[in-house]
This record gives sequence, C-alpha cells and structure tokens, in this order.
Amino acid sequence: MKSQGISRRNFIKTVGITTALAATGTVPPVLYASERRLVTFPEKTELLLLTSRPPQLETPLKYFRELITPNEALFVRWHLADIPTSVDLATWRLVIHGNVEQPISLSMEDLKKFEKVVYTAVIQCAGNGRSFFNPPVFGGQWLNGAMGNVTWGGVRLKDILNRAGLKTGSMEVVFKGLDKAVLPATPNFLKSLPLDKALEDDIIVAYEMNGRELPMLNGFPVRLVVPGWYATYWVKSLSDIEVGVKPTGSFWMKTAYRIPDDPCGCVEPGTAPKKTVPINRMTTRSLLINPEDGSRLKSGQPVELMGVAFSGGYSIKEVLVSVDGGMNWRPARLGKDIGRYSWIQWFYPWQPVKPGSYHVMVRATNSIGESQPLDALWNPSGYLLNNIEKHNLIVT
Repeated sequence: MKSQGISRRNFIKTVGITTALAATGTVPPVLYASERRLVTFPEKTELLLLTSRPPQLETPLKYFRELITPNEALFVRWHLADIPTSVDLATWRLVIHGNVEQPISLSMEDLKKFEKVVYTAVIQCAGNGRSFFNPPVFGGQWLNGAMGNVTWGGVRLKDILNRAGLKTGSMEVVFKGLDKAVLPATPNFLKSLPLDKALEDDIIVAYEMNGRELPMLNGFPVRLVVPGWYATYWVKSLSDIEVGVKPTGSFWMKTAYRIPDDPCGCVEPGTAPKKTVPINRMTTRSLLINPEDGSRLKSGQPVELMGVAFSGGYSIKEVLVSVDGGMNWRPARLGKDIGRYSWIQWFYPWQPVKPGSYHVMVRATNSIGESQPLDALWNPSGYLLNNIEKHNLIVT
C-alpha cells in the first residue's frame, strides 16, 4: 500500500466503476468538450472526465485563480491503462543501470539523503487546448485545464546519475514508470532525454508536490520533473532509469509526441509535415481565468480581470490586455514572480461604461521576446496551442 492516503480497494473500486460506465456506453471512451461531466477519483476533487481508463481528468479553470494549484485539483493524464494503484515503499526501489560504473537501487530513504531541491514549475500536457483546433484533430479533447502550477520537491537527476557514475559513450537517459500496457502489442511508455539535458541542474526526481507526497494519480512515489518542457517527459511512478549509448527507438519518442520540424511547429491545416522532431519546450501562453468566458457583468461596475501567463523556462516580462477585440492594448499589472518556470498572475482593472458584448484578448511576451500568434497555428497532433484567445463578456 501507499505509505499514507488512499487504499488499494477504494482506488480500484472507483476506477472500476468509471471504466464499467465507459464500457457500457454510459461514458464515451473519449469525451468531447460539450460532453464533459465532473467526477471524483481517489485523492482528487471534482475534475472533468475525458476517459476513465486510462484516467484523463481535467482541472476546472476556477482552480487557476490561485498562484499554486492544489494537489487534489491537478489534472491527470496516463497513457497506459494498467496504472499503479498502490506502492509499498518498503520494497519499492528506483533502479539506475545501463552505461554506468555501478548500477544502484535507491529507496525513498536513500533519495531523501541527497540534497533537496525545491522550485515552482508549470506542468502542462502537450495537447492542452486540443479541442480548439480547427480542423479538429484526433486525441484527448482537452480544454485549457490540462495544466497546473506546482511547487516540486526532490533530488537532482544529475546527482543520482553521478552516484552511479557515467561511462564514456553515454548518449541519452531513458525513463520508465510502473504503468503497464494491457495488451502485449502496446509499447511500454518510455521517454528519454539527451544526456546534456538530463544533466541540467533543474531536472529533478520529485517526491513532493506542494510540500506533500505525490497523489497516486500524479505519479506516487516519484516522478521526473523537466521544467519548461511539456509533461510527456515528466514520467510518473518512476521506477527505472537507464543510461544508453544510442537512441532508444521508443515508440513514444520515435513516433508519438512529434511536431513539424520548422520554427513554428506547424503546417497548413489538414496537411502532413514532411519531417518531424520530438516535442520539447513549452510555448508562451496567457489565459483569462476570471471572469470566465461568457460571464455577465453590470455596466458601470468596476471589475478586475485576472489570469495567468507562462513560458517554457523564460520569465514573462509583459502581458497586454484588449477589451475591444484587439483594437487597443493596455499593460496588465503582473503579480508575484516566483521563478522562471512558474506562471505569473496578471491583473487588469476595467469598468465597462455601456451595455454590450465585449471581446477580451490577452497577449504575453517572455524575457527573450517570444509571444503569441493572433491565429492558432496547426499541426496534426494538436500540440503547442498558444494563440491569443478571444473571450466574450456580456455587459448589461
């Protein structure tokens, strides 16, 4: 069992019920935005259901009004259906092997003897916002809730690798979790990082989220954290680290999670790229969180618009807001900056003077000048969405 928290029986019961509903057609295997309903899984508050097996659960936007996303509200995304429902820390080990001087096996107690690193970083699914792609693309039809801002605590990956000792010729580091495929033909979920990336100071093996142990659904007992990069690399329930001397050839690197090999990661809508590369760093994004799209406001009554903005490892230097559909732009006030991997809140005071429909738009720019396109860029996998969104607010 997990050292603290949910029981295996309750976890399996909840997953089993929702899986049965999906199998009978009560809950479609993939839910589109218009079909979402709130569900409760172990250790989680009510989240929006995409699929039950494997669990894909989306965070409602109201939780992004806070600088830090609560553990119980963080989105869930697994790729393989046979996910761990309990882990016995007395027997669990993180194994490091491959092209190393000395293979090692680390318990949770061993990990906590390394120097602890703590920072806040946005975690975001590569397909966040996929439901807004036009023409539509295949895959989980996320709205904007496949993300969160979390304070992570753990140990540097490079400290673990140095403990094992890297041999000459090491080229990449491969990561595997405890999740398994139901069918033998389904490839194991393996992700890899080039060695130079794996040795960066900020890559950690995290055993804490917001000062507490990880929820089972978010990767207990430990997960990889690659700040600034999309969450496909943030392997959950990490159990195996292998140092390799050549590219792994994993399906999840060679075929899946790839984008067009061009500066925008995009192609003409409906076409296929001639060449692709693995997805990596997150694009710059900004979102209006409050009031939500479609809200009704009163004429003459002041309101403070607020939202969040973030980028792939570069701080946000400016957020501009337009309340007239992009005709005029004014700077928003930025909230507390808690690091280049975190999102930052923005605030914009507004007093609509007459009734009508107002189109609010938000645009962020990071410290190296990267911003957001006016129109959505397209690729066949539905990745990298970061266009300037248009929100409709009704003033009466």
